[in-house]
Amino acid sequence: MKALNPEGAPLTNLQLELVKLFAQEVPEEGLRNIKQLIANYFAEKAMDMADQVWEAKGWTDEDAERMINTKMRAPHRSE
Repeated sequence: MKALNPEGAPLTNLQLELVKLFAQEVPEEGLRNIKQLIANYFAEKAMDMADQVWEAKGWTDEDAERMINTKMRAPHRSE
């Protein structure tokens, strides 16, 4: 029988590994460290993806300054 997440879908390979890890008793400090490692991993992946987009679009520091100073949100649409 496959393990299911709360939505009823099968657990991913990452979820299964985390379940195995968290089946062990870990001190609070260790838990905080593990959470930080996971957060750092995903932050690094996001930065790598952002760098790829930056390179693909050929953006410069001047483009970054323009984006910082430009309101880029879409206007709110009422339904």
